[in-house]
Amino acid sequence: MTRGRDGGAGAPPTKHRALLAAIVTLIVAISAAIYAGVSADGGGRDRTPLAGGRLPRGDVAPASTGSWVGAWATAPAAAEPGTETSGMAGRSVRNVVHTSIGGTSARITLSNLYGQSPLTVTHASIALAAGPDTAAALVDTMRRLTFGGSARVIIPAGGQVMSDIARIAVPYGADVLVTTYSPIPSGPVTYHPQARQTSYLADGDRTADVTGVAYTTPTPYWRYLTALDVLSNEADGTVVAFGDSITDGFGAEVGANHRWTDILAGRLHDAAGAGEDAPRYSVVNEGISGNRVLTSRTGRPADNPSGLSRFERDVLGRTNVKAVVIVLGVNDILHSPELADRDALLTGLRTLVDHAHARGLKAVGATIMPFGGYGGYTKARETMRQEINEEIRSGGVFDEVVDFDKALRDAYDPRRLRSDYDSGDHLHPSDKGYARMGRLLDLDALKGAAPIKA
Repeated sequence: MTRGRDGGAGAPPTKHRALLAAIVTLIVAISAAIYAGVSADGGGRDRTPLAGGRLPRGDVAPASTGSWVGAWATAPAAAEPGTETSGMAGRSVRNVVHTSIGGTSARITLSNLYGQSPLTVTHASIALAAGPDTAAALVDTMRRLTFGGSARVIIPAGGQVMSDIARIAVPYGADVLVTTYSPIPSGPVTYHPQARQTSYLADGDRTADVTGVAYTTPTPYWRYLTALDVLSNEADGTVVAFGDSITDGFGAEVGANHRWTDILAGRLHDAAGAGEDAPRYSVVNEGISGNRVLTSRTGRPADNPSGLSRFERDVLGRTNVKAVVIVLGVNDILHSPELADRDALLTGLRTLVDHAHARGLKAVGATIMPFGGYGGYTKARETMRQEINEEIRSGGVFDEVVDFDKALRDAYDPRRLRSDYDSGDHLHPSDKGYARMGRLLDLDALKGAAPIKA
């Protein structure tokens, strides 16, 4: 890891005393109700197991000294092909997500970014998974999710919505089930195609189903859900990993949580538990496979938007973000129709850092890893990769640098990944390679805020 850019009144009249007393009584009653768990999200204290297909109403968490942080997130990447007409109408979507931190309460964000009409969600729920690789829930953890006190919410085309707070204990490293049901056609569906996690679909409204029996269709996508936040005493902030398929975890074992971001989250959690002087952060993954710094794909809104265009949404828009780790650039080099503009790419990376600094965020950046043997490899592209890495290592781009290139390249042929770190396509790391990346980043590099410019 190397350093980088610098950075008193008398009693009221008698005729008003009765009114004042009534107001005080009302305030006390409201306070008591809030303390008991009744709130704007329709929350009660019904903890009974599910019966007759009904869900316990979502409880609102009591006051806490914890902080709201991101436990999981993903970037809305595109409109799902084949959903242009009906969307997911008449089906329950049970997303399975893995938490990077624990908390005492939770809330979710749903996105209709790529929808061309309003998305109507009539029921939504959250629960802990009963185990790995299952749509079944732990019965006593199932909670109804509400939005402004209602189970029903309409998300306008291009919009998003955050749920009310649900009282549910969410452990670190848990698989969480977030289920939505929409009875009305609303396509196209906003989705993230490279989840590296199996989620599930069921016909009909099965949001209250704890058995998982109805969820007969496994799916490799995340749909609609873009964030899970928790109220946590384990973390003070969130670090966002912002990148492409190498951050998305392409090539990692499905369902194993072997992305480099998962390894980093584990290290931060262990360090905090051991009382080490390390930042108390959760980690959320905002990688999109195929993502570039400078250019987006087609569409309105664009499928796979450029890093520059999505940075505000996917980094600055995350909950309580303190630092960002930027791992981008290889797709600009590999997949531009002609050889990419080296100076434009470096300017793009510096612009991302400037956006982070404007919000007081620390910006850690990575060198671009080797791709010798990959289909798009040329000597000219290799020269450009080396030139960009030289500038990154010099400290002229990021506040701190993590040298993924040096750590994963073949010592005898630095144009290539080391064979045991290579997933086989000569571009994406293996599980062992991702583990090496997650262990490499110096936790101290995440400390502090953006450097103050002279």
